[in-house]
Amino acid sequence: MSAIDRFAERARSVSRTIVLPEGQDPRVVVAANKAVEEKVVAKVIVLGTEAEISAACAEAGVTERKFEAIDYLASDLLKQFAAEMYEMRKAKGVTEEKALAMVSNRIYFGAMMCRNKLADGLVAGSIASTADMLRAAFHCIGTAPGIKSASSCFVMDLATPSPAGDDVLMFADCGVNPNPDADMLVDIAMATSTTYRALIGKQPKVAFLSFSTHGSAQNEILEKITAASKKFADKVAAEKLDILCDGEIQADAALVPSVAKAKAPDSPLAGAANILIFPDLNAGNIAYKLVQRLAHAQAYGPVLQGLATPLNDLSRGCSAEDIYGEIVITVCQTL
Repeated sequence: MSAIDRFAERARSVSRTIVLPEGQDPRVVVAANKAVEEKVVAKVIVLGTEAEISAACAEAGVTERKFEAIDYLASDLLKQFAAEMYEMRKAKGVTEEKALAMVSNRIYFGAMMCRNKLADGLVAGSIASTADMLRAAFHCIGTAPGIKSASSCFVMDLATPSPAGDDVLMFADCGVNPNPDADMLVDIAMATSTTYRALIGKQPKVAFLSFSTHGSAQNEILEKITAASKKFADKVAAEKLDILCDGEIQADAALVPSVAKAKAPDSPLAGAANILIFPDLNAGNIAYKLVQRLAHAQAYGPVLQGLATPLNDLSRGCSAEDIYGEIVITVCQTL
């Protein structure tokens, strides 16, 4: 059973509404119908004009709509959202006219639906850019309590289990923060732990990766990793969280029990990390693509995290099946 199939079982345990703003995309209407048919959602709301959605359905061969459609530009909600946006952003110089223009963007409109509890999560990005998604998330939703920096992770569905027996790992941050400092790495680790527990339902085991294990090398670029690891461990202890963590630690010592015994015999991870925190976006993005392309793992994401309400991004080259997978993940993030 694939990771998405397992996540779908968890998604069916709750009743959630997901908004898909890009109703002009044939892939979106196919994914919307499948999400309803598979009963991973209570409702899917697709945003678009009737002409857009009709054209998308015709191109995709969708003859029966299982989803709800909202023409966001003709909706009574538009003026309400514009007034809210003005109040939220007027201190930043946003005028009433600018606020209306912002929420007339379908991604912003969908994010405002989430803010107003009219939807439990949003999935978009088959057409919109990641930058568009992040702007809407920050302007409309904001970060979750206790988190200052939003981030992303990739859910890696491994073709072959790790040496410790895990068939799903999470890599972070691979899509948002180019060069996070120690405090941002702590936020990334905390948000990824929350995502892991929501999707997998097991204890997060967090490794702050490096080219050094417990001081085996000395270099100034290691300082933020060791600082982040200590801060995270202190936070876990202070809040009595059910999370294991270690760092700085090399990938083999984090993932291979036999190597951990030799390199890091006192590591609480014991070579069984299931969350890998990378020092920067270069390392994270390179790593997930290598594992995806050479080890034939299925990579789901980037899953945006650390937000008050889940909003998830898509690759513009995604398939309808990819969109369905992100819908399932988004529902699970609400657990």
